Amino acid sequence: MPGHFEPLPGGGAAVALDDVEISIIRSLAVQLLELIGPGPAENADDDPLAELFAEGPSEPPADPVLRRLFPDAYGDPEQAPASPAEAEERRAYSAEFRRYTENDLRAAKRDSALAVIRSLDALSPAGEDGAVLKLSAEESQQWLGALNDLRLAIGSRLDITDEEDTDLLFGLPDEDPRKPMVMAYLWLGGLQETLISTLMP
Repeated sequence: MPGHFEPLPGGGAAVALDDVEISIIRSLAVQLLELIGPGPAENADDDPLAELFAEGPSEPPADPVLRRLFPDAYGDPEQAPASPAEAEERRAYSAEFRRYTENDLRAAKRDSALAVIRSLDALSPAGEDGAVLKLSAEESQQWLGALNDLRLAIGSRLDITDEEDTDLLFGLPDEDPRKPMVMAYLWLGGLQETLISTLMP
């Protein structure tokens, strides 16, 4: 079980984590929460419908990590529009889609990151062999979403766009300042892959 998720009888998954691993995942999840930011109505009046009817932004985020987490819905980024009119049409469709979906997407990503933090905080102190994190099927889905978001965020900071970039970064010398981030990216990828395997029928 060390270093990878294993399925639990009846659904869910378990993984053994030591204190350092727990601290890294928790810290990354907190940073992700800070990056995503609060919900649109969290600082508003006590109107329970405020967030439900709040419109989201229509423009892509300026931060490249947030652009990776909340990409435009229309158009292939690797295929240039055939004409200025097509480019304008893509922008209009993407803006409309973003306005009505981004708040919900942000809320889902916040919920997943919070679920990771809460499940780690609920762990008993790790012994010599580490603590065993046990997740229900629903918690496993939240962890899967959060792990994916963390890898997207780190990959964006490292300018990883394809597998070749990962291979090049893996060969970085230990003194390279990007090395710890690369190792975290690869480690989270292993956790994500084994968690996916526990959820497959």
